[in-house]
Amino acid sequence: MGKKNVDVDETIVVIMNVLDKKPELPNWLVTTIHGAIRDSDPALVTYFSEEAKKFAPASITYFTEGSTRAPI
Repeated sequence: MGKKNVDVDETIVVIMNVLDKKPELPNWLVTTIHGAIRDSDPALVTYFSEEAKKFAPASITYFTEGSTRAPI
């Protein structure tokens, strides 16, 4: 597992922790993750999506293209 995968894993843990405490992800976090997704290798984006679906399914609506919850 490369460093980039560890970064994704840590991001998923942060998302899980936030959603354990609050029903919504804060805008700053969603915006930061969207920026990272935009700048990442497609394989890493796929890995993020798979891990989010597995461990933080409630977060998927924030990161699906065309979602109304995604930052503008």
